[in-house]
Amino acid sequence: MFNQTNQKRGVQQEALGYAVYAAGEHITNLEAIKPVIERISQKHRAIGVIPEQYPVVGETLLQAVKDVLGDTASDEIIEAWGKVYGYIADAFIDLEKGLYEETKSQPGGWEGYRSFYIDKKVKESDTVTSFYLKAKDQKAIASYKAGQYLTLKAAIPGEKYTHIRHYSLSESPGKDYYRISVKRENAHDDAPAGIVSNYLHKQVQTGDTLEFAAPAGDFVLDHTELPVVLISGGIGITPLLSMLNTLAEKLPKRQVTFIHATTNSKTHAFKEHLAQLKNKNKHVTSFVCYSSPNEKDRVGHDFDKEGYVDLDLLQSIVPSKEAIFYFCGSLPFMEAIHKALQRWGVPREHIHYEVFSPVAILGEE
Repeated sequence: MFNQTNQKRGVQQEALGYAVYAAGEHITNLEAIKPVIERISQKHRAIGVIPEQYPVVGETLLQAVKDVLGDTASDEIIEAWGKVYGYIADAFIDLEKGLYEETKSQPGGWEGYRSFYIDKKVKESDTVTSFYLKAKDQKAIASYKAGQYLTLKAAIPGEKYTHIRHYSLSESPGKDYYRISVKRENAHDDAPAGIVSNYLHKQVQTGDTLEFAAPAGDFVLDHTELPVVLISGGIGITPLLSMLNTLAEKLPKRQVTFIHATTNSKTHAFKEHLAQLKNKNKHVTSFVCYSSPNEKDRVGHDFDKEGYVDLDLLQSIVPSKEAIFYFCGSLPFMEAIHKALQRWGVPREHIHYEVFSPVAILGEE
């Protein structure tokens, strides 16, 4: 059910270990780790985790604890960690039950996976392609909140396992279609090419059918009146673009600063759309950083800064830290942004992010 690549890299195991350890640390007050539980529960609902599977994970988890602790794993210790796992499993099961009921009962909602056909396939950059999805049964589709994602279940020819992936919705809600925008992950260093992303880019064509679970996710746009700062790195632009489009359509007077960092114009997805949106909306300010601009970029002045997004840059272009900050990108990118916002003194409740991996929460300074 889970991403096999993440399992091979140890990321899935690390996320599970972190969640259980955090539960042990806050066992008398699970409210303290509510953001972790809510984020993971959203993903569990999306991939179809059921209560009967929790004891299986618990059994193998306790065996792992024994393997790690060796002779120090007394019966008392194992029993204590078993109780900790039981508490957190019950918390997940209760929350996920509500999510399943809410998802199924909403207008256009559904349970499990539903067939969608590719209505349109659009190249957004050298590495990113958008897929416009329409329900095969031609019935209504569930709405969603800007920032949420769809979950794909892909049966790829030649693959031993079914592959499940989460892809952010890159368009504002309220349409008769969904749109996901997928980066093709090429092999690099010791990392293999992305199985699902390459399948979507190279094999899936207009008219083909794919299976998706209903929209999910806790990284969503708020509806206060405070200014909004959206900071994206690479493919992290997708959920933030949904937020930006939503703000432009439904809250055009709310002040928005959109900052995007990428390698250069070849990897800059939605460049023309963002330029048009900025020109049409006087309350939208945008800023682009290229880490490795090419000569064509320099001649055309296609970017505002060569380098990376840092605190100095944020303080120079964001009118005030009294704003709501949303950011998404690679883990190193987000860790850098998170630390910069903390150093600036932005309140924790004004900082929101989406992690494209099982890691649930960024560390505090």
